[in-house]
Amino acid sequence: MFFTLQISTLLYTLPLLLLDVTLCLYFYLYLPMKLLGGNAENLDAEIEQLLNAEKHARLAGNVAATRNAVTEILRLCFEARAWDTLNDQIVLLSKRRGQLRQAVTAMVQQAMQYIDETPDVKTCISLIETLNSVSAGKIYVEIERARLIKKLAKIREEQGLIDEAADLMQEVAVETFGAMAKTEKIAFILEQVRLCLDRQDYVRAQILSKKINERVFDADVSKEKKKPKEGDNVVEEAPADIPSLPELKRIYYELMIRYYSHKNDYLEICRCYKAIYEIPSVKENPAEWIPVLRKICWYLVLSPHDPMQSSLLNSTLEDRNLSEIPNFKLLLKQLVTMEVIQWTTLWDSYNDEFENENNLGRNLGEAAKDLKERVIEHNILVISKYYARITLKRLAELLCLSVQEAENHLSDMVVSKALVAKIDRPMGIVCFQRAKDSNDVLNSWAVNLERLLDLVEKSCHQIHKETMVHKAALKG
Repeated sequence: MFFTLQISTLLYTLPLLLLDVTLCLYFYLYLPMKLLGGNAENLDAEIEQLLNAEKHARLAGNVAATRNAVTEILRLCFEARAWDTLNDQIVLLSKRRGQLRQAVTAMVQQAMQYIDETPDVKTCISLIETLNSVSAGKIYVEIERARLIKKLAKIREEQGLIDEAADLMQEVAVETFGAMAKTEKIAFILEQVRLCLDRQDYVRAQILSKKINERVFDADVSKEKKKPKEGDNVVEEAPADIPSLPELKRIYYELMIRYYSHKNDYLEICRCYKAIYEIPSVKENPAEWIPVLRKICWYLVLSPHDPMQSSLLNSTLEDRNLSEIPNFKLLLKQLVTMEVIQWTTLWDSYNDEFENENNLGRNLGEAAKDLKERVIEHNILVISKYYARITLKRLAELLCLSVQEAENHLSDMVVSKALVAKIDRPMGIVCFQRAKDSNDVLNSWAVNLERLLDLVEKSCHQIHKETMVHKAALKG
């Protein structure tokens, strides 16, 4: 019984084995010899023979033979420069019943190599659109489709159709592609952000930028696992034209500087320049880090006073490289020193430096106005440290402003909660002390009594100690 089953199984599989051997011999021996004598005139006949061979291989489930057949058809069309036939064959082969996914993948990958060989832009766009339609909805060629769309968007951008290029790129969500390399994902998203900024779609640019976690740029590439475990997704290698992770970091923060410059968010712009400054390739080259450090100093001065700005200011002052630009070190020291800054003196000292700085806000006029606002805010904070109560007239004199302007600036700071103050307009007095309720008063009294009792106890102890010392001296 056992031998009968073995013989029947052998008789059943023998025709399939013979078919695989026949197809392999056809593709590896007979077909190359036949195609050597081929030319453009009998292209249709050769394609027809290959289509028949592809049909037999596909129905037999022979992956290698089917892949060889479809790629050979594309090669014949490419060598004959029959671009329309190439597009037709790609669509025809992809729609054949039960077509193997390995054959479709090989066909798309080979056809992508012909894109740069197309004679004109129209033919190039036609081939890309054909491949896009074939790869649409197929998860096993999603990476190829993303690369095709990126190429098509680049062509549209060169033609001046930025809106169309941005719409094409937004159709692809590469963050869901598990097999795509991390650097290629980041580069694709950054291209999406750039096109949105070029078309001034700042809301969508912000949404797309949130897909990139800033901590990914600080990851240690050497510690990443090289060989995936069994069952893990195999991650493809990024193309050669994809920038490295530090270069992508710089591109990302330069794009974010463009976005925050639109909003005139000086503190976020400063954080972006700070991140660029920390890139090793930038920090090692003085020609690169000196302009970046200058930008950091200017945007720190232009930023409104808050805890993050104060933290960045102190950390920048501790940087040793700041000694290479002493003027800016002196500028930052004036902001941390509790002294009133004379605006006219400051502006005369840094007017030339300020005007020579490029890309400082939307325009230099607005930036100079904001700089004066920051100096006034600093002076008000200094005055609030030294005065509990001050007249509006004296406050205006210290700020070199009119009484109305001083009151407006003080009110703005109170509204933004940068300062606690109250103005008695009939008396013309500003009070910087926070009003205390009954609980706060009682708590302060309790603290003061506790301190007083501690002081009395320490005094009694010292008196008792001195008394014992003198008694011991008298007995001796």
